[in-house]
Amino acid sequence: MDINGAAAIITGGGSGLGAASARLLAKRGARCVIVDRNEETGSQVAAELGGVFVAADVADEEQVQAAVDTAVGLGPLRVLVNGAGIGPPARTLDRDGAPLPLKRFDFVVRVNLLGTFNCIRLAAAAMAVTEPLDEYGSRGAIVNMASVAAFDGQIGQAAYSASKAGVVGMTLPIARDLAVVGIRVNTVAPGLIDTPIYGTGEKAEAFKARLGESVLFPHRLGTADELASVVVELVTNDYVNAETVRVDGGVRLPPK
Repeated sequence: MDINGAAAIITGGGSGLGAASARLLAKRGARCVIVDRNEETGSQVAAELGGVFVAADVADEEQVQAAVDTAVGLGPLRVLVNGAGIGPPARTLDRDGAPLPLKRFDFVVRVNLLGTFNCIRLAAAAMAVTEPLDEYGSRGAIVNMASVAAFDGQIGQAAYSASKAGVVGMTLPIARDLAVVGIRVNTVAPGLIDTPIYGTGEKAEAFKARLGESVLFPHRLGTADELASVVVELVTNDYVNAETVRVDGGVRLPPK
């Protein structure tokens, strides 16, 4: 799929994997709408790419619709990358035996799962009314961000793993739903990727080196650009649909 001149929405595009994906999409000629809660970083990335920043909670219908409307104003909406997500660790029972507050579990699922679906349904509605790109009726592509935690959830990741497993689980049925309007849906499941979440400095580098030893090969963390290249491939390769692709160096996460 040729995305030159097309509009692309990237949620969580103000940093990390979302920002890396946005940069590669922009290099392919996409006009990027960066959706993020952080106005400072989101605006910086949008300015760098000649795109537009929209502050939005991905689970808020009106705010996401505003982002979709902004994208449609830039060109035919062809791309959605669902990069927004959170993953604060918390055990089902804490050390004192107290149960995880339900509102904390609900918040993670709301952002990661409900927010992903909210963006899909609203972006897909706009994609569905664009002109087809080819004789087969191709109109757009959606790429979701899950995690290897969807399969190898660790201690303290009940909410995160459940939300990401939900993203994996809805990939195929949504791809089937949207096939009739020529929209492909795929998901990437990143492993241990080097992003700002690990911090900076000597201690952070030592911690990342230890983490990298658990990766099958190569023995290091992945880079945001390596993950972004898979995102762009899923966007542009017309024959990849309804797939979840692990990008993890072969790692399988231990319990902790």
